[in-house]
Amino acid sequence: MHQAALLGGMIHDASHYGWKVAQPPHDWRKMAEAVQNHVKSLNWGHRVQLQDRKVKYFNFKASFVNPHMVCGVSKGGEETLLSADHIVIATGGRPRYPTHIEGALEYGITSDDIFWLKESPGKTLVVGASYVALECAGFLTGLGLDTTVMIRSVPLRAFDQQMASLVTEHMAVHGTRILRGCTPLRVERLSDGRLQVTWVDLASDKKDTGTFDTVLWAVGRVPETRGLNLEKAGVRTNPNTQKILVDAQEATSVPHIYAIGDVAEGRPELTPTAIMAGRLLAQRLCSRSSDLMDYDNVPTTVFTPLEYGCVGLSEEEAVARHGEERVEVYHAYYKPLEFVVPERDASQCYIKMVCLREPPQLVLGLHFLGPNAGEVTQGFALGIKCGASYQQVMRTVGIHPTCAEEVAKLRISKRSGLDPTVTGC
Repeated sequence: MHQAALLGGMIHDASHYGWKVAQPPHDWRKMAEAVQNHVKSLNWGHRVQLQDRKVKYFNFKASFVNPHMVCGVSKGGEETLLSADHIVIATGGRPRYPTHIEGALEYGITSDDIFWLKESPGKTLVVGASYVALECAGFLTGLGLDTTVMIRSVPLRAFDQQMASLVTEHMAVHGTRILRGCTPLRVERLSDGRLQVTWVDLASDKKDTGTFDTVLWAVGRVPETRGLNLEKAGVRTNPNTQKILVDAQEATSVPHIYAIGDVAEGRPELTPTAIMAGRLLAQRLCSRSSDLMDYDNVPTTVFTPLEYGCVGLSEEEAVARHGEERVEVYHAYYKPLEFVVPERDASQCYIKMVCLREPPQLVLGLHFLGPNAGEVTQGFALGIKCGASYQQVMRTVGIHPTCAEEVAKLRISKRSGLDPTVTGC
């Protein structure tokens, strides 16, 4: 859906490059059908691969009976008992509903639901400030829908806050309405079927209302642990988050029971991270390897209209860990070549590299805001994982005219405002 929104922007740009292309209205139903068919094909492909590898697959909801046994219940209510020497919990999480808000559960949807809507959601209010909230709001705006984001405190809390501000600034400039410092009080259905939302501005305590076709809650996720009867197996969880406590081996408080992915405490909520953790765990259980999952310097990308890719520490984390006097930040605004001909605004395209100040200036984090951020970040993540220094990155030859080459041209220190490579500065 993010790609669908980007294509809309490309159609708009096409006329500047000589293409006579009309801007047609977007067909939500056709896009949704294609997306849903793709997801269904993925699920079917996994089933086939399991069968080919002689892995028994049971489609039921399971819960623990004791530390070595689970009971599975099928859709028809039939029970099956399974026992094993080792058990892996990888149930993930579900979007959270703010049940304390009147009408939230009855009239709202979540990020899980929007991908299965057969009809356009129309004018939409997205409540939340996470990457899920901003990604959904971004592609809805890109598809031409009237979209509002309601943010209670700060956007992208777990990310670098300067980059987060640039992300929301770009979204606001390009059509997404952002309500900051507000929280919803109730949702009501009107006689015409639309939804009236009442909210309060936390700074002024002033109430306001708005009418929407859809209200999408993106206020966090909860792990799927409550129905697992973990207490019968002796598996401990964090009482606040309900996530399962694990060690470096991914083992729970019961040594032969493991947990990977979003359901585990202190793990990044990222699909590729869970996949690698699962692969390494399988290799250890089969005695093929003793390698542990390394959760440092895991790259990720927020797929907002202007993509934000990062790996390593944020500027705030680096300062907190090492002290401001030991941190150097190199940064630059830049203009992607593909923005030039259509005269796109590039005022939020920005890169910064967070380094230790003392030579050889180890790179602590890289933050990239611009087109194809995921592709750029993935490449530099390898170097940072291998302990790259600022000097090594500066000796890397950029591929012209890519956005990625801008990383190898970072010369300006954010702290001093000077180019340290220029003699006499």
